[in-house]
Amino acid sequence: MKLLNTLTEYGVFSKIFHWLSAAVLIIQIPLGFYLVDMDFSEKRITVENIHVTLGLSILYLTILRLIYKIFNPTPRLQNSIFIGQKLIAKLNHILLYLSILTITTSGALKKLYNGEELDMLFFNLEIKDNFELAEIFYEIHIIGNYTLIGLITLHISAVIIHKVLFKENLLKRIL
Repeated sequence: MKLLNTLTEYGVFSKIFHWLSAAVLIIQIPLGFYLVDMDFSEKRITVENIHVTLGLSILYLTILRLIYKIFNPTPRLQNSIFIGQKLIAKLNHILLYLSILTITTSGALKKLYNGEELDMLFFNLEIKDNFELAEIFYEIHIIGNYTLIGLITLHISAVIIHKVLFKENLLKRIL
């Protein structure tokens, strides 16, 4: 098993980035929905702190993943896949990254514009409150999450469709 990608297979670093991102999102998305319905309490503050820490972790992980991607080739799709599928796959990956970055930054800005201090893991950040902007960033955060859920569904569906209809095991490339 190689550490770096080749033109035919993903390396260990890509696989770790992929599955670590998936694991954090599997926790983060339901946690966010749970948080929305909670009344203000110590428990809510604890859950929100966990949500923010995981959100910042996925932000940093995604930035590292994109930097890694710049210097590392992405394995090519098989030639049996028609060009439309390649375009959809590439577009889906780009939109996955964009939605994750949008969700994490809008969540951070919502918190900051609510007048709260944000522990960025390496430093603290605080800005002047602006509740109108906080509400706008909250709406962006919500829309981004539903978009991400749709993109993840498309991503997983493509793997299943390729397995069932085309007898191609795309999953083995990233395992």
